Amino acid sequence: MNRYLAELVGTFVLVFASCGSAVLAGDKIGFLGVSLAFGLSLLAMVYVIGPVSGCHINPAVTVGILISKKMEAKYAAGYIAAQVLGAILASALLLLIAKGAPGGYDPSVAGFAANGYGAHSPGQYNLLSALLVEIVLTFFLVFTVLGATDVKAPVGFAGIAIGLVLTLIHLVGIPVTNTSVNPARSIGPAVFVGGWALSQLWLFIIAPLIGAATAAAVYRATHKPAEVISVKEAEQALESEQAERRSG
Repeated sequence: MNRYLAELVGTFVLVFASCGSAVLAGDKIGFLGVSLAFGLSLLAMVYVIGPVSGCHINPAVTVGILISKKMEAKYAAGYIAAQVLGAILASALLLLIAKGAPGGYDPSVAGFAANGYGAHSPGQYNLLSALLVEIVLTFFLVFTVLGATDVKAPVGFAGIAIGLVLTLIHLVGIPVTNTSVNPARSIGPAVFVGGWALSQLWLFIIAPLIGAATAAAVYRATHKPAEVISVKEAEQALESEQAERRSG
């Protein structure tokens, strides 16, 4: 159960900190600040829970890792359930805090950092634009996760690469869809916004999964790994480093 709990807590941190930056401080920190919040929270979680679960905290990442054979299939459903639950819990707490503002807070009116297209896109982008940007940006994320945790990748630097690419992704995607690339992140706020957010949620589940599957296929074609290690193993300290830490 420890890996599922780690995924729940990691997703909770990602959604609460990142969506929280948009809901509570978006008018002060802007797109750049929100993008950094997503990237920094993921970077931190890679080093905190990576050695326990691999720090997927995203159903699309779990699917990409599963297709790439970098995790055991028996854990996938539990990972995804934990991620979705963590996102919903984080959104519930965030909404409780937001409602304490003068005048209260109505998520269906304010948006609550939910993802959307058309009239609910920050830049009024249409469905096709939203679909394409979510597929491409999820590809960037999952391809980076797979490559940064490859057996030949530099040890100990995966979190930096993954955190930075998520920041980049949000800088591009926020004007189009508020950036999902993570079905759990989309489900959490949509549950409380209801209405339009739930009716458009399908796109933010399907598009990231397509992007993840594409990234896994390209990774298998470009890297052709003779030896596959799990993401969890790749994010652990080397045995020599662990021994040095224990002896110190």
